[in-house]
Amino acid sequence: MKRWVLMITVLLLLAGCNEEKVSMPDNLPDFVNVNDFKSIDWDKKAVEFGERAIIGNANKSGVIGVNMPSLSTQKWMWHLWGIEEGRDNKLTIVGYHKESKTVHPILVEGWTIGLGGPVNGADAHTPSSVKIPKPGEWAILLYINDSYFDTLIYDINE
Repeated sequence: MKRWVLMITVLLLLAGCNEEKVSMPDNLPDFVNVNDFKSIDWDKKAVEFGERAIIGNANKSGVIGVNMPSLSTQKWMWHLWGIEEGRDNKLTIVGYHKESKTVHPILVEGWTIGLGGPVNGADAHTPSSVKIPKPGEWAILLYINDSYFDTLIYDINE
């Protein structure tokens, strides 16, 4: 009996060691946690909503411009709901590539950008230049003022 318990324990330990690790860059903001990537719901794909072809999670977050995905630098307009107005809000955007399990900045200017006020029905917005490093399925994690806010799931293959 002890032998079986020992064998099962060893197998469970080996299975845990086989779990692929998330590769996070050294310059990633400190408030981004590896557990944020492990809890991604890859089945919750971003969808189009509203009159302006915003693609994201309705009444939470979305992007104009992502409907023409490209690996070249492009302009995206971020829209966020539920953001407190009148604060000096900042948006941190972290890209996570599903297949390679790697974390990347997708903003051309780095990780974080300031937010403007209401537009297109959203409580806050900001334009940006983005560059997606490689094709595949991406989780775009959004943080407002250093706190997790939402995740957008996009397929970018062109």
